[in-house]
Amino acid sequence: MIPDDQPHLRRGVGLALLTLYGVGVMVGAGIFVLVGETAGLSGRWAPLAFLIAALVAAPTAASYAELAARIPEAGGEAAYLRDAFGLPWLPQLAAVMICGGAVISASAVLQGSVGYMRGFIDLPADTLIVITGLLLGLVALSGVVESLRLLAAFTVLGIGGLLFVAAGGLFGTPAEAAAPAAEAAFPVAGLAAATLLAFFAFIGFEDMVNMAEETRDPGRTVPRALGLALAITAGLYALVVFAALRAVPAEALAASERPLALVVERSLGRGGVAFAVVAVFSTLNGVLAQILMASRLLYGAARDVPALAFLATVNERFRTPGRTTVLATAVVIGVSLAVPLLELAATSATILLMAFCGMNLALIVLKRRRPPPAGAFSVPGWVPWLGLVFALAALAAPFLL
Repeated sequence: MIPDDQPHLRRGVGLALLTLYGVGVMVGAGIFVLVGETAGLSGRWAPLAFLIAALVAAPTAASYAELAARIPEAGGEAAYLRDAFGLPWLPQLAAVMICGGAVISASAVLQGSVGYMRGFIDLPADTLIVITGLLLGLVALSGVVESLRLLAAFTVLGIGGLLFVAAGGLFGTPAEAAAPAAEAAFPVAGLAAATLLAFFAFIGFEDMVNMAEETRDPGRTVPRALGLALAITAGLYALVVFAALRAVPAEALAASERPLALVVERSLGRGGVAFAVVAVFSTLNGVLAQILMASRLLYGAARDVPALAFLATVNERFRTPGRTTVLATAVVIGVSLAVPLLELAATSATILLMAFCGMNLALIVLKRRRPPPAGAFSVPGWVPWLGLVFALAALAAPFLL
């Protein structure tokens, strides 16, 4: 624990900022980047992949909400496992896995953002990755409220851009229908693989619990923000993917480095570059949010490990976990330079589903051990069991079908 005479994290985040943070990281995480990949795998069934992914996430989001109300700490998942199982090595293992997932996710989104960026900036991709990553790291270091305000602004811009895509796809000239033979068979295996990728687009709601130590009244605010963020994002995703497939054939979406900009160009005849600018800002949301999450998870875990105590420090000027923020930023840039996008997305989704299994098990144990604090958010006992079953099924489906 941090001594009382040392700087502590500032508790200044309310419901609106936390909800926009969750929506922003989810919207930035995958919809701009992975629409083409999911359409390539499942064709016209891609909207269903996103809805199934939201269904898989919903009970686990409810479990996270109760865990955050019970244990409102920056350590998030590591703190939950510590309290549930008491094994000294388990929280550290979880922190490493989840931070790895966050870093991989941020790296994938950074690549996707640079893909849109290159539509109007003539620089090599590697150069843009390094410059953009460093700038986002500086923003994350400057303060949590400042970072979340920037995320909120980017989120509003991104939502506006996605609604613009949806309007263009729904009311513009439709693409030619696929040949009947090409769409005759229901793509079971392709839908399972697309659902795993679509699940990547919901990465972010679990990040919200790591902001609990900086949130006002976290026992009430975090659960409400979680529910709002997941509902808003799921509805927006299904609408956008349906509209995209109406405007552009699945094969063309899959082949594009800027799939939603292509939708704008095909449906409206112009505006692709302007939309690419919006997409850049929205996807940068995902990178910044994951850097914020990873830095706080590392900070929370380091407080319990004497060998990592040098990481458990708060910058006196900005009141942010400075050393872990620098570390997270550096690793995100390095991984983004080294690993392809599709591999990053699939790996990140798999790690996250494994974490979901652990979090649902932790809540099952905690609910049997003691009731939640008075007035704290609580879910029925069957909810974490359902979340566990859904997460296991999502992990197994690509290998069984």
